[in-house]
Amino acid sequence: MSNLIVLYDGVCGLCNRLNQFLLKRDHDDRLLFASLQSNLARKILERHGFDPIDLDTFYVVEDYDTPSERLFMRSNGILRALAALGGIWKLSVISKVLPGPIRDLFYRFVATNRYKVFGKYEVCLMPDPKYRKQFLDV
Repeated sequence: MSNLIVLYDGVCGLCNRLNQFLLKRDHDDRLLFASLQSNLARKILERHGFDPIDLDTFYVVEDYDTPSERLFMRSNGILRALAALGGIWKLSVISKVLPGPIRDLFYRFVATNRYKVFGKYEVCLMPDPKYRKQFLDV
């Protein structure tokens, strides 16, 4: 399996907690990370026709910079990242029994309220030194 790139809102408390969750369980270093505020994310999102200013969406990039590059977004992105962890986390695909629009309705509700509930940082947080190699925009 190729590495996946997680594109996340670098100032979002929830996104940073999700990154910590993923990093602690990614024993094979399958996940790489870049904030949505980075030039790398801007390039990827523009290539796929998405607005790089929109920070409300979590993305996962598969097969980066190849002809087969794919972009998973919102709940599909989260499920793709969880499945990449392997082990019991592969069972997260069971969530796909719920139609994508229903999963994304819940996703949008959380995304709209994430700063109020989980806080917002003034700048993107620096990753823990032991995980720094997995961050592409540091």
